[in-house]
Amino acid sequence: MKENKLIREIKPQSDAIKFIRKYVLNKYTLTIGLFLVWMVFFDKTSFLVIHEINGEIDKYEEQLIYYKSEYEKNDKFYKKLMNNKDEKEKYARENYFMKKPNEEIFILVADSSKVAKK
Repeated sequence: MKENKLIREIKPQSDAIKFIRKYVLNKYTLTIGLFLVWMVFFDKTSFLVIHEINGEIDKYEEQLIYYKSEYEKNDKFYKKLMNNKDEKEKYARENYFMKKPNEEIFILVADSSKVAKK
């Protein structure tokens, strides 16, 4: 009786070993496993490289959206500036300190030491 119980306990282990030998250590399974490991980690187009490239693509798409919005904003401003003479004159006076021939311009600069104390 004890021998049958002992044989039953050993038998599942031998079944597991047979399973491993038959399926896991099979040359086809090993080849497919090595191929998958190679493709995921070592190949030039591995999963890790593709993941990194997708991250860069996402970053560049965000930049593209930003630059498109900046372009649209600047295009609107340019059209407004070119179609309106008063806007053009205002922009030139404010940004390039241009003046009319009989005009004087005074530039007021705040004292930084007094501004910092407030």
